Amino acid sequence: MLTVAALYRFTRFPDPAALREPLLQVCEAGGVKGSLLLATEGINGTIAGPRAGVDAVLAHIRGLPGCADLDWKESTASEMPFGRMKVRLKREIVTMGVPGTDPNALVGTYVAPSDWNALISSPDVAVIDTRNDYETAIGSFAGAIDPGTASFRDFPAWWEENRDRFHNKRIAMFCTGGIRCEKSTAYLKAQGVEEVYHLQGGILKYLEEVPEEQSLWQGGCFVFDERVAVTHGLAETDHSLCRACRRPLGPADRAHADYEEGVTCPRCIGEFTEADRARFRERQRQVRLAEARGMAHLGG
Repeated sequence: MLTVAALYRFTRFPDPAALREPLLQVCEAGGVKGSLLLATEGINGTIAGPRAGVDAVLAHIRGLPGCADLDWKESTASEMPFGRMKVRLKREIVTMGVPGTDPNALVGTYVAPSDWNALISSPDVAVIDTRNDYETAIGSFAGAIDPGTASFRDFPAWWEENRDRFHNKRIAMFCTGGIRCEKSTAYLKAQGVEEVYHLQGGILKYLEEVPEEQSLWQGGCFVFDERVAVTHGLAETDHSLCRACRRPLGPADRAHADYEEGVTCPRCIGEFTEADRARFRERQRQVRLAEARGMAHLGG
């Protein structure tokens, strides 16, 4: 069984480029794969590997400036959910595109998973899902508002268009692991919203800690690796990915007449040309050949 660790930390890295190679070396030495983003505002990502390898990477990250009390969410995977290890340099570790949004200076009130149900059940609280439309499509909290955004960059514009709906409301926000809420709650506070709350540790922590019989979560929680989605107790669901559009698919999607493995699904049937689908079919053929040889197809 492999350990999966999802992490982020907002802190100041004056020279994130200098941190990249040493971090990559620790990951590779421990057999760890995944994706980590470095920017002047901090670090974000998910990694997976043997227990000892993941522990070594986490110890290395805790040694970086401002990361001594790093928090992360753990789960397990029966198979390696990543094809390779990537450490990338970015302008933002989660891209909102609003200069000056700094969770270290201003952020919403953190709410523990054990207190979340009571908060979002209050009639004067508006619950907003800050994730993207392909994520909300497979699961969310009962009664949560879905902005229908294709990208987190779209959230500020959505808020400006809809803010009058939330007059005299307290705002409760949530996302997968907490990082998008760090910025979205900071943004709302900067916009003058007084009472803004944030699910601490995100959906992943809630699903880990809140018993299913007490849970207000419905469906699966999309994760950015080959597990695709998890549910209560962080157990893997029966979702898979469409290799054409990268959207999550459930059993009904895979049974649909528009589904062709590796080529198309009901959600992207009109988005690609026949030339695109020919390329996808060839890619899928290569994937099957690699599987028959017991090899990983890195291009798949």
